[in-house]
Amino acid sequence: MKRADIKTVLLALLLFFTAPFAVSAQDTTAAAKEEPEAISPSFDFITIQKGDSSIDLKVTMMAKVKGSMIRLNGQKVTYFAVTDSAETEIGSAVTNEIGVALFNCKATAVPAANKEGKVHFIARYTGNKLVESAEGEMTIKRAVIILTPVKGDSLWSVEAKLIALNGDTAVKETTLGIFVKRLFNPFKIGDGATDDAGALSVEIPGNLPGDAKGNIVLLAKLDENEEFGNLETSLSEPWGVPVSDEVKELPRALWSPHPPIWMLVTFITLLTVVWGHYVVIVWELIRLRKERDHTTHTA
Repeated sequence: MKRADIKTVLLALLLFFTAPFAVSAQDTTAAAKEEPEAISPSFDFITIQKGDSSIDLKVTMMAKVKGSMIRLNGQKVTYFAVTDSAETEIGSAVTNEIGVALFNCKATAVPAANKEGKVHFIARYTGNKLVESAEGEMTIKRAVIILTPVKGDSLWSVEAKLIALNGDTAVKETTLGIFVKRLFNPFKIGDGATDDAGALSVEIPGNLPGDAKGNIVLLAKLDENEEFGNLETSLSEPWGVPVSDEVKELPRALWSPHPPIWMLVTFITLLTVVWGHYVVIVWELIRLRKERDHTTHTA
């Protein structure tokens, strides 16, 4: 066999054995391009024990995409109550536009506490093609804040009492905050540690704006406690300054949508002068062009 024929045979054998591997590599690369890698979300799970013995189960989901943190909305989170013998689904929620899935577990649905007075919850996200699955757990001791109004001759105050539900024992030396509910974030008016009876008293200012009837909503909160988690209770009292909620047309002023007359006249005058100069310049350009054309035609 000639040397040229031997080279041809070897080349054909090489192509025969390497072609499937090349095709497989191309298919793998194409598949990798078609299926994007799922992102790993941050999964922040907290509980908030309310004054009516219900518990808010709250998950905040975020993810880092191209170097920026974004909030994941439209993701379903399922909540479970865990006991020594079973894991029971108690509800689910879908994250809103800020990535929060909030579910209120009613007092009747809260599982019975163990011997230590604690309950155990699990929040679970199953994931999808774009976002990986995630899970969080919380074990908290059952407690409640009792908020009581105290009316004096000229001053008002509230007493907040922190009680652990396991044996109804007072919780002392724990910092509570007293707030007034506002449109966006609560306004703090005082805080302090509970005494031996688990109580804290805070004076309420008399110049707080309320609704049309002068009602204000007071909040007592315990935030991020290692044993109890988060607690919150509210109370409405007519201790504020009445603020009308009637929609009225604002007067003409610099801070309102209706500016003063002198400002409108000044603005219109200046705008007329500026655009008037533009009109004069355009008119002069047109006149000069006509005169040039007439001079050329005459010559």
